[in-house]
Amino acid sequence: MATIETVTLEVADPAAADRFHATAFGLDTRIRLRASEAPTTGFRGFTLALTVSQPADVNGFIDAALDAGATSLKPAAKSFWGYGGVVQAPDGTIWKIATSAKKDTGPATRKIDEIVLLLGVADVIASKRFYVGRGLAVAKSFSRVYVEFAAGESPVTGESPVKLALYRRRALAKDLGVSPEGTGTHGLLIGGDAGPFTDPDGFAWEAASLAGSAGHHRA
Repeated sequence: MATIETVTLEVADPAAADRFHATAFGLDTRIRLRASEAPTTGFRGFTLALTVSQPADVNGFIDAALDAGATSLKPAAKSFWGYGGVVQAPDGTIWKIATSAKKDTGPATRKIDEIVLLLGVADVIASKRFYVGRGLAVAKSFSRVYVEFAAGESPVTGESPVKLALYRRRALAKDLGVSPEGTGTHGLLIGGDAGPFTDPDGFAWEAASLAGSAGHHRA
């Protein structure tokens, strides 16, 4: 089963982005950074979602992100699905921090249960078919609205890989509190054993070995 080993964010200042991600989220090497001056404006078509266990953890991560220079797009609040909020990092990446729980069960922690890469696509059915054809296994599917692929276990690190999900671009932008309009590069490279290829919406995958050998900063 194909998996995502790494997600590489293309940013103008990798050192500054590295400091932000270390301070805000303390993420491991599954999130990498690469210097790029490629033009991009507006919504880049994706978000990285951090799933945590309780609202206190959501608040802790969002507060840390804001203190490190992020901008609030959606303040943390209860919803039908649970509790969460959205911030935009100084490098432009949009992060969603959420939990399915609506009440705290203990002290706040910095533990991240799952990292999900949500791609905003033009046609969920067509993109689902494309990814299934490249070895990804569907875990959840809601018609033309949303698809989530199984993460499995990394054959390289033994860690739980980043989970991939597809959402309609306009619906994803609305959920994040931004306009769906955007031009230029996505500023994103996905490293995994399914690559290399570019999907129907222009999201680029590279072989996991290339992602690992490329220059990067720990995030």
